[in-house]
Amino acid sequence: MNQLVLSARIAQAGAMRYTPAGLPALDFSLEHESEVTEAGQPRQVKVAIRAVAFGSMAETLGKQSIGSNWQFTGFLATPRNGKHPVFHIQSFQA
Repeated sequence: MNQLVLSARIAQAGAMRYTPAGLPALDFSLEHESEVTEAGQPRQVKVAIRAVAFGSMAETLGKQSIGSNWQFTGFLATPRNGKHPVFHIQSFQA
């Protein structure tokens, strides 16, 4: 199963673009910071990840403020011409 749930803040957002089929698409960056327990020890965790949303999800996310915090749900995929995974957002909530 490829499903990711991440609480993160919107760090950056690109300009709205459109796929060849005319679907709205928004590329943006998310940042997460928390403390987790690993091997019985507390660990500070920081991560920055590229993300993308399509369709009405892209339009809704494009209206959110940079720095706002959300819980994002989606999946990871590597673009055809890329090396690093991108978080494809399917839903988000406060």
